[in-house]
Amino acid sequence: MDGSSIGWLALPLAILGGAIRVSTPFIFVSIGELITEKSGRINLGLEGTLMLGAMAGYAISYLSGSPWLGVLSAGLAGMAFGLLHGLLCSVKRVNDTAIGISLIVLGTGLAFFLGKPLIEPKAPPLPSIALGFWSSVPQMRAALDVNALFFVGIALAFVVYVFLNRTGWGLMLRTVGDSEDAARALGFPVLRVRIVATMAGGFLAGIGGSFLSLSYPGSWSEGLSSGQGIMAVALVIFARWRSINALGASLLFGGAGALGPALQGIGVTGYYYLFNAAPYILTLAIMVASTSRAAPFADAPGELKLHR
Repeated sequence: MDGSSIGWLALPLAILGGAIRVSTPFIFVSIGELITEKSGRINLGLEGTLMLGAMAGYAISYLSGSPWLGVLSAGLAGMAFGLLHGLLCSVKRVNDTAIGISLIVLGTGLAFFLGKPLIEPKAPPLPSIALGFWSSVPQMRAALDVNALFFVGIALAFVVYVFLNRTGWGLMLRTVGDSEDAARALGFPVLRVRIVATMAGGFLAGIGGSFLSLSYPGSWSEGLSSGQGIMAVALVIFARWRSINALGASLLFGGAGALGPALQGIGVTGYYYLFNAAPYILTLAIMVASTSRAAPFADAPGELKLHR
């Protein structure tokens, strides 16, 4: 097969490659938020965490020459921000939503301020796995050039599923999120569980941010996130607080996000901005269509603020 014989394959290949690239940070951020929300706490500050992780990952990759060390540093930066969020939300009469919005501003501001010297330098990027090595078609090879973090994200979805449904710690986390009174009656440390869950969510959100700066688009700039942290919260609701569903939702969102660039790549330039809005329109439409009027958040953890 040569390039001249795959005209009809160009669009689906472009969407496939774009879906993999765009969905990768969403996989980490949405699964991280899922863990946090399973404890009965919502973190709306993920946008700030994502930006801080992107900046930290890029900085450490540039300074150390190791992108994987950058990924770890991004996760640790996100974990520190998750710890801050968890501690602040543990104070009585403190509103989770207000704290989350404040941390968006703080995290984004810190990332912009500390990342100013990183706009020009080039950091080593994350490696990709060339699954299309067998093909001589450039489009096929480009679509199947998959970053290693994507496969880590797929494995993460299944690991979190097993953790939540097959382990004692997962049961404790779900109990804390479903009923604080029941958790206290069983002797579970409610505040500690929620802080740890928020830290875990921050760690994964930071890793998602590192993908943005070290792989796609693979540079540091102040407009890197484009609201992906906020959208991850919507994806968790759409996924009904299930990690496998979150993986599928992230891929669906990624495919919708790749539609505009894919159409532009084959010469369809009309309504470009409308196609770029496709993931947001799709997510909103599916959430509205799949929400029951009788029990709109039947699957939500009982202690989650949006449910109460």
